[in-house]
Amino acid sequence: MIAAGSAVAGSIVTGWFTRSAGQRQAAAARHAGDRQADALLATVQATLDDQRRARAIDRRRQVYLEFTEAAHQVFVQGRTTPEHVARLTHMSWAVGLVGPRSVDDAADALCQEVSSLTGESLSFDEDRVASLYFAFQESARRALDENIP
Repeated sequence: MIAAGSAVAGSIVTGWFTRSAGQRQAAAARHAGDRQADALLATVQATLDDQRRARAIDRRRQVYLEFTEAAHQVFVQGRTTPEHVARLTHMSWAVGLVGPRSVDDAADALCQEVSSLTGESLSFDEDRVASLYFAFQESARRALDENIP
């Protein structure tokens, strides 16, 4: 009888420890699965962030290019017209949207200078407009190279 009681008690204890070990193993597997899922989510988020940054830089580059083309038309024509000023103003607003502030300030300065000269013939030798044009280009290059927000 004692032997039978010992056997039953041993079975219960063994079963209890086996059950506990199984629960610990299941919890460890769940935890490992959670870590794996977190790592996957972090990788996906990093990829999406990189793609978002690349799209923002591409959009910024496109806006800078369009502003530069609008400003270049003043040089090609050798004078300013209301159409040049309107396009330059529109693109200056776009530059303000994509930033950063340093490039926006350079675009505004050029736009204001061109607006003040509407209809006049410009001398481009060492002209203020040329200086502002190149200052905008330098500021835009720096913002793109350094990825300034």
